[in-house]
Amino acid sequence: MAKILLVEDDIETLDAVADALELQNHVVEKVIDGNEAADRLKFYFYDLVVLDWGLPGRSGIDICQEYRGRGGKTPVLMLTGRKEFDDRVHGLDAGADDYLPKPFNMAELIARTRALLRRPAGLVADVLSVQDVVLDLKTKKVTRAGVEIPLLAKELAVLEFLMRHCDQVFSVTDLLEKVWHSESDSTEIAVRQTITRLRKKLDADSRDPIVKTIKGLGYKIDKDK
Repeated sequence: MAKILLVEDDIETLDAVADALELQNHVVEKVIDGNEAADRLKFYFYDLVVLDWGLPGRSGIDICQEYRGRGGKTPVLMLTGRKEFDDRVHGLDAGADDYLPKPFNMAELIARTRALLRRPAGLVADVLSVQDVVLDLKTKKVTRAGVEIPLLAKELAVLEFLMRHCDQVFSVTDLLEKVWHSESDSTEIAVRQTITRLRKKLDADSRDPIVKTIKGLGYKIDKDK
């Protein structure tokens, strides 16, 4: 699961790409205006940006250059109808990590997003395994000690995030920012309630809690017991 900012002013393309990314279990925020995209990159965290070159308000090139100029590190996949070699070089020089000309095959776009997400944190593993908990990302199936545990979508998303970042402590605010939609009405109470439900389900038949509370700091999952 990754949090992705998708910026595209063609509504048909926007919706098609968003649907494809959401099928990969990603949280996708859709934006059609360049100025709004630039503002979101100032205030919100994303694991990946899929950015169209030609946008109303501001171009994708300008957005990318400004973002990199502020020290932004999130991978950027540039989409564009421009196919000339010089345009591709210009896009990469502006700070894009990859460049996909339109029209494109959706399978190729998904493969490129996987490759970009793989770079910092190994986000594309199909199966995550920590201690005796196994999460199959393709089937959305979770087991503990071989016993299947049904989870709701947000419980699954929190578990996946913590499993991908073993031994790291995340506050309630961190989880709200990284797992929930940026414009969601959800609050810190919703995060705590999700953690509580997740614990009840995962720890029902075990004496060892998988999600640990670090007093005054937040939550984490240890890689080893």
